Amino acid sequence: GTLDDGLEVAIKRAEISSCSSYHHAGGTKRSQEDKDYAFLHELEFLSRLNHRNLVRLLGYSEDCNERVLVYEYLDNGTLFDHIHKLENSPLMSWAARIKVALDAARGIQYLHEYAVPPIIHRDIKSSNILLDATWTAKVSDFGLSLMGPPDDVSYLSMSAAGTVGYMDPEYYRLQQLTTKSDVYSFGVVLLELLSGCKAIHKNKNDEPRNVVDFVVPYIVQDEIHRVLDQ
Repeated sequence: GTLDDGLEVAIKRAEISSCSSYHHAGGTKRSQEDKDYAFLHELEFLSRLNHRNLVRLLGYSEDCNERVLVYEYLDNGTLFDHIHKLENSPLMSWAARIKVALDAARGIQYLHEYAVPPIIHRDIKSSNILLDATWTAKVSDFGLSLMGPPDDVSYLSMSAAGTVGYMDPEYYRLQQLTTKSDVYSFGVVLLELLSGCKAIHKNKNDEPRNVVDFVVPYIVQDEIHRVLDQ
Protein backbone atom coordinates (compact mmCIF):
# COMPACT_ATOMS: atom_id res chain seq x y z
CA GLY A 1 0.00 0.00 0.00
CA THR A 2 0.92 3.66 -0.19
CA LEU A 3 0.37 6.20 2.59
CA ASP A 4 -0.80 9.77 1.94
CA ASP A 5 2.79 11.02 2.12
CA GLY A 6 3.83 8.56 -0.63
CA LEU A 7 5.57 6.08 1.66
CA GLU A 8 5.24 2.48 0.46
CA VAL A 9 4.18 0.08 3.20
CA ALA A 10 3.59 -3.65 3.65
CA ILE A 11 0.16 -4.47 5.11
CA LYS A 12 -0.31 -7.73 6.96
CA ARG A 13 -3.88 -8.84 7.56
CA ALA A 14 -4.85 -11.54 10.07
CA GLU A 15 -6.22 -14.67 8.38
CA ILE A 16 -8.63 -15.35 11.24
CA SER A 17 -9.80 -12.22 12.99
CA SER A 18 -11.31 -12.69 16.41
CA CYS A 19 -11.19 -10.74 19.63
CA SER A 20 -10.16 -13.97 21.36
CA SER A 21 -7.30 -14.76 18.98
CA TYR A 22 -4.65 -13.17 21.20
CA HIS A 23 -3.55 -15.32 24.13
CA HIS A 24 -1.43 -13.61 26.72
CA ALA A 25 1.19 -15.55 28.65
CA GLY A 26 0.57 -16.66 32.17
CA GLY A 27 -2.75 -18.45 31.97
CA THR A 28 -4.60 -15.93 34.17
CA LYS A 29 -8.33 -15.44 33.61
CA ARG A 30 -8.93 -11.89 32.50
CA SER A 31 -11.78 -10.20 30.73
CA GLN A 32 -11.70 -9.93 26.95
CA GLU A 33 -11.26 -6.19 27.36
CA ASP A 34 -8.08 -6.74 29.35
CA LYS A 35 -6.74 -9.13 26.70
CA ASP A 36 -7.41 -6.63 23.94
CA TYR A 37 -5.74 -3.89 25.97
CA ALA A 38 -2.66 -6.10 26.42
CA PHE A 39 -2.58 -6.78 22.66
CA LEU A 40 -2.72 -3.07 21.86
CA HIS A 41 -0.20 -2.19 24.58
CA GLU A 42 2.34 -4.63 23.20
CA LEU A 43 1.78 -3.40 19.64
CA GLU A 44 2.35 0.17 20.79
CA PHE A 45 5.61 -0.97 22.35
CA LEU A 46 6.70 -2.87 19.23
CA SER A 47 5.94 0.12 17.03
CA ARG A 48 8.51 2.13 19.02
CA LEU A 49 11.36 -0.33 18.38
CA ASN A 50 14.03 1.22 16.21
CA HIS A 51 17.03 -0.76 14.96
CA ARG A 52 18.58 -0.91 11.52
CA ASN A 53 18.15 -4.70 11.44
CA LEU A 54 14.47 -4.77 12.43
CA VAL A 55 11.62 -4.05 10.02
CA ARG A 56 9.79 -1.07 11.47
CA LEU A 57 6.20 -1.65 12.58
CA LEU A 58 4.62 1.66 11.55
CA GLY A 59 1.15 1.10 12.95
CA TYR A 60 -1.89 -1.10 13.27
CA SER A 61 -5.66 -1.16 13.04
CA GLU A 62 -7.78 -3.24 15.42
CA ASP A 63 -11.43 -3.94 16.01
CA CYS A 64 -13.44 -7.07 16.80
CA ASN A 65 -13.55 -8.20 13.17
CA GLU A 66 -10.19 -7.12 11.79
CA ARG A 67 -6.57 -6.82 12.81
CA VAL A 68 -4.05 -5.27 10.46
CA LEU A 69 -0.33 -4.55 10.93
CA VAL A 70 1.47 -1.95 8.81
CA TYR A 71 5.23 -2.36 8.26
CA GLU A 72 7.84 -0.51 6.25
CA TYR A 73 8.15 -2.03 2.78
CA LEU A 74 11.47 -3.66 1.83
CA ASP A 75 12.25 -3.76 -1.87
CA ASN A 76 14.30 -6.93 -2.19
CA GLY A 77 11.93 -9.42 -0.59
CA THR A 78 12.69 -12.36 1.67
CA LEU A 79 15.83 -14.33 2.36
CA PHE A 80 13.79 -17.49 1.67
CA ASP A 81 13.14 -16.42 -1.92
CA HIS A 82 16.79 -15.56 -2.54
CA ILE A 83 17.98 -18.95 -1.29
CA HIS A 84 15.25 -21.21 -2.65
CA LYS A 85 13.36 -19.56 -5.52
CA LEU A 86 15.39 -17.03 -7.49
CA GLU A 87 17.76 -18.40 -10.13
CA ASN A 88 20.06 -15.38 -9.89
CA SER A 89 20.63 -13.41 -6.70
CA PRO A 90 23.40 -11.37 -5.08
CA LEU A 91 23.06 -13.88 -2.23
CA MET A 92 24.68 -16.55 -4.36
CA SER A 93 27.96 -15.36 -2.86
CA TRP A 94 29.20 -16.62 0.49
CA ALA A 95 30.23 -13.11 1.63
CA ALA A 96 26.71 -11.81 1.01
CA ARG A 97 25.19 -14.67 3.02
CA ILE A 98 27.55 -13.98 5.93
CA LYS A 99 26.46 -10.31 5.90
CA VAL A 100 22.76 -11.29 5.96
CA ALA A 101 23.42 -13.69 8.85
CA LEU A 102 25.22 -10.98 10.84
CA ASP A 103 22.48 -8.42 10.13
CA ALA A 104 19.76 -10.81 11.31
CA ALA A 105 21.79 -11.81 14.39
CA ARG A 106 22.13 -8.15 15.39
CA GLY A 107 18.39 -7.64 15.05
CA ILE A 108 17.67 -10.67 17.23
CA GLN A 109 20.30 -9.60 19.76
CA TYR A 110 18.61 -6.19 20.03
CA LEU A 111 15.25 -7.84 20.80
CA HIS A 112 16.79 -10.10 23.45
CA GLU A 113 19.32 -7.83 25.13
CA TYR A 114 18.53 -4.17 24.49
CA ALA A 115 14.75 -3.94 24.28
CA VAL A 116 13.21 -3.22 27.69
CA PRO A 117 11.47 -5.48 28.46
CA PRO A 118 13.22 -8.08 26.25
CA ILE A 119 11.24 -9.53 23.35
CA ILE A 120 11.05 -13.15 22.20
CA HIS A 121 10.20 -13.23 18.49
CA ARG A 122 8.91 -16.85 18.36
CA ASP A 123 8.92 -17.13 14.55
CA ILE A 124 12.47 -16.60 13.28
CA LYS A 125 12.72 -18.09 9.77
CA SER A 126 14.18 -17.19 6.38
CA SER A 127 10.85 -15.84 5.11
CA ASN A 128 10.80 -13.40 8.06
CA ILE A 129 14.21 -11.97 7.19
CA LEU A 130 13.75 -9.23 4.59
CA LEU A 131 16.19 -7.26 2.45
CA ASP A 132 16.01 -3.54 1.76
CA ALA A 133 17.18 -1.64 -1.33
CA THR A 134 20.80 -1.63 -0.08
CA TRP A 135 20.68 -5.39 0.78
CA THR A 136 20.62 -4.77 4.51
CA ALA A 137 18.79 -7.67 6.19
CA LYS A 138 16.04 -6.95 8.70
CA VAL A 139 14.05 -9.27 10.96
CA SER A 140 10.33 -8.84 10.39
CA ASP A 141 6.91 -9.99 11.56
CA PHE A 142 6.38 -9.50 15.26
CA GLY A 143 2.87 -10.93 15.07
CA LEU A 144 3.74 -13.78 17.46
CA SER A 145 6.23 -11.85 19.58
CA LEU A 146 5.91 -11.71 23.35
CA MET A 147 7.55 -9.71 26.08
CA GLY A 148 10.10 -11.84 27.88
CA PRO A 149 9.60 -13.20 31.41
CA PRO A 150 10.09 -10.98 34.49
CA ASP A 151 13.56 -10.81 36.03
CA ASP A 152 12.75 -13.44 38.66
CA VAL A 153 11.41 -15.99 36.14
CA SER A 154 13.54 -17.92 33.65
CA TYR A 155 10.86 -18.70 31.06
CA LEU A 156 7.31 -18.11 29.89
CA SER A 157 5.01 -21.11 30.26
CA MET A 158 2.84 -21.39 27.17
CA SER A 159 1.76 -23.56 24.28
CA ALA A 160 4.24 -23.84 21.43
CA ALA A 161 3.79 -21.54 18.44
CA GLY A 162 5.96 -20.96 15.41
CA THR A 163 6.76 -22.64 12.10
CA VAL A 164 7.40 -26.35 11.56
CA GLY A 165 11.07 -26.99 10.84
CA TYR A 166 12.25 -23.93 12.78
CA MET A 167 10.66 -24.58 16.16
CA ASP A 168 12.90 -25.34 19.12
CA PRO A 169 12.18 -28.97 20.12
CA GLU A 170 12.68 -28.21 23.83
CA TYR A 171 10.13 -25.39 23.67
CA TYR A 172 7.72 -27.72 21.86
CA ARG A 173 8.26 -30.55 24.36
CA LEU A 174 8.38 -28.60 27.62
CA GLN A 175 6.25 -25.61 26.57
CA GLN A 176 8.78 -23.33 28.25
CA LEU A 177 9.65 -20.33 26.09
CA THR A 178 12.99 -18.50 26.44
CA THR A 179 15.18 -16.40 24.15
CA LYS A 180 17.08 -19.64 23.42
CA SER A 181 14.11 -20.75 21.31
CA ASP A 182 14.79 -17.84 18.92
CA VAL A 183 18.47 -18.79 18.83
CA TYR A 184 17.59 -22.35 17.80
CA SER A 185 15.37 -21.04 14.98
CA PHE A 186 18.16 -18.72 13.84
CA GLY A 187 20.48 -21.76 13.80
CA VAL A 188 18.10 -23.41 11.32
CA VAL A 189 18.35 -20.29 9.13
CA LEU A 190 22.15 -20.58 9.24
CA LEU A 191 21.89 -24.21 8.09
CA GLU A 192 19.69 -23.03 5.20
CA LEU A 193 22.36 -20.49 4.24
CA LEU A 194 25.06 -23.17 4.40
CA SER A 195 23.27 -25.95 2.57
CA GLY A 196 20.77 -24.19 0.32
CA CYS A 197 18.14 -26.66 1.61
CA LYS A 198 14.76 -25.63 2.97
CA ALA A 199 14.10 -26.20 6.67
CA ILE A 200 11.85 -29.11 5.65
CA HIS A 201 12.79 -30.61 2.28
CA LYS A 202 12.60 -33.90 0.39
CA ASN A 203 15.48 -36.39 0.52
CA LYS A 204 16.52 -38.66 -2.37
CA ASN A 205 13.66 -41.02 -1.54
CA ASP A 206 11.18 -38.13 -1.74
CA GLU A 207 10.59 -38.25 2.00
CA PRO A 208 10.45 -35.09 4.17
CA ARG A 209 13.63 -34.31 6.08
CA ASN A 210 14.63 -31.55 8.49
CA VAL A 211 17.74 -29.58 7.51
CA VAL A 212 19.02 -30.05 11.10
CA ASP A 213 18.93 -33.84 10.77
CA PHE A 214 20.61 -33.60 7.37
CA VAL A 215 23.41 -31.08 7.98
CA VAL A 216 24.39 -31.35 11.65
CA PRO A 217 25.88 -34.89 11.40
CA TYR A 218 28.25 -33.64 8.69
CA ILE A 219 29.25 -30.69 10.87
CA VAL A 220 29.96 -33.06 13.78
CA GLN A 221 32.09 -35.23 11.48
CA ASP A 222 33.94 -32.15 10.16
CA GLU A 223 32.72 -32.93 6.64
CA ILE A 224 30.51 -29.92 6.00
CA HIS A 225 31.97 -29.61 2.49
CA ARG A 226 29.71 -32.51 1.56
CA VAL A 227 26.53 -30.48 2.15
CA LEU A 228 27.51 -26.93 1.22
CA ASP A 229 25.27 -25.15 -1.28
CA GLN A 230 26.93 -25.41 -4.68
